[in-house]
Amino acid sequence: MEKALANKKPSATYAICVTALFMALNILMSSFGVPVPGGRCYLNDVIICTAAILLDDAKSAFLVGGVGAFLGDLFFYPTPMFVSLATHGLQAVVICLIAHRAANKEVTLKNAALGVFLGAIIMVVGYSLGRAFIYSTPYYAYIKLPYQILQAAVGAVGGLLLCFKGGLLDAFKKMQK
Repeated sequence: MEKALANKKPSATYAICVTALFMALNILMSSFGVPVPGGRCYLNDVIICTAAILLDDAKSAFLVGGVGAFLGDLFFYPTPMFVSLATHGLQAVVICLIAHRAANKEVTLKNAALGVFLGAIIMVVGYSLGRAFIYSTPYYAYIKLPYQILQAAVGAVGGLLLCFKGGLLDAFKKMQK
């Protein structure tokens, strides 16, 4: 009996609620940012990286990263909302797939770190290209580049620290049982 319970997957209701919670956190963190030259530096990357490490479903990770950032931009600053949808969505999917790529679906620090590193590159490149396109000048993207790198680094390190040093990954596993 105990073995059957150990292999039981979380219910669909649980997965929907967790995804919705992370989406709401992403929208909340999209509502304010630190002013920097060329715009603001947002902390929603911490939520995106954390959710992508914890969630083992790429569709849920896309919803949290892409759709959550899209809605946050739609409510607070709509100009880059489609850039956010594509960039943060792809970032979250890549992190999720790499973090959970082990055969036994066990998330390791090595896989998660590789995932958030690649996700950070996707975020920086995606937003730089998106800004150059939206504002019709690469100069604006160059101005914001150091802050995009800072935002990606804070998100990557913050997500890893929350999951591995903060014990969020272990608590998340216990909740699923």
